[in-house]
Amino acid sequence: MHRTQENNVSALTPLARADLEAVIKITPFAQMLGAELGEYGDGIAHLSVTLRPDLTMHMGFAHGAVIGFLADSACAWAAASVVGNVVTSEYKLNLIAPGIGEQLRAEGRVLKSASRNLVCMANVYAVTQGKSNLVAIALATITRFSR
Repeated sequence: MHRTQENNVSALTPLARADLEAVIKITPFAQMLGAELGEYGDGIAHLSVTLRPDLTMHMGFAHGAVIGFLADSACAWAAASVVGNVVTSEYKLNLIAPGIGEQLRAEGRVLKSASRNLVCMANVYAVTQGKSNLVAIALATITRFSR
């Protein structure tokens, strides 16, 4: 499946789910956290992490670095599903509630795709017994990566 950029500079090849899963398997930090890919494709990426004691801070809720990883990855992976290999240029993370629960889940989506940059957002939720509580919102600029 190929998509053409808005300015028709080149054809883009989205990163296939199997390719992203292979990347996750060889990324030490994603493996350490136990990141799992959920919904993926067409500008959407959902991922989750089981919240373990070693991923919390001294007050007992999710460490901000874990929430940041989820937000950043959800945005980047959503972008990769549209344009292929990407890197994060910048992101802003608003932590709005403690990450307390059994699992953290991030839902990322592409808001706008331009020639090299994609603007994405992600919501991060803490999940307990199937009930979700919004804990963070991120806005990111993701850039197509080519060598």
